[in-house]
Amino acid sequence: MLVDAARGAGVAVVFVRYINQPGAENRIAAEARARRDTDEPDLCVIGTPGADFAGPLPLPDELVVSKFQFSAFARTGLDALLHARGVDTLVLCGLTTECCVASSAWDAFERDFHVFLAADACAAYEDDLHQGALKALELSGAGIANVADFALAWKK
Repeated sequence: MLVDAARGAGVAVVFVRYINQPGAENRIAAEARARRDTDEPDLCVIGTPGADFAGPLPLPDELVVSKFQFSAFARTGLDALLHARGVDTLVLCGLTTECCVASSAWDAFERDFHVFLAADACAAYEDDLHQGALKALELSGAGIANVADFALAWKK
């Protein structure tokens, strides 16, 4: 698991969660759902299981950032927090590859971070979207590897 490998190697781990207030979903997500003409419920609403982390949980000393847009950098101050800690390289993982992960990756590029994605620690609702996002990011300069590759590199 990526988080375990990072922690074991002393690599800083930052958790980012996408949340919405009840009845006040992100406008872009709400518009996209309306165009699909679906009655899906709001996503990631505070106080519902959809707003909880899936998988490993943050440790008390790990940074947790809540975001209200797709990108981890949109009005969160994350870039300043990372730069203040001397971080210049990011390994991203999460859901969904083509939306939140890709949005965060593009914004990380714009903020002068070296960007890597753990391909097998990202997912999309459809594999072609996952693969397409990885390919687009790779062509734009992101490093793409699997969790085992990062774990091995961090051991060196």
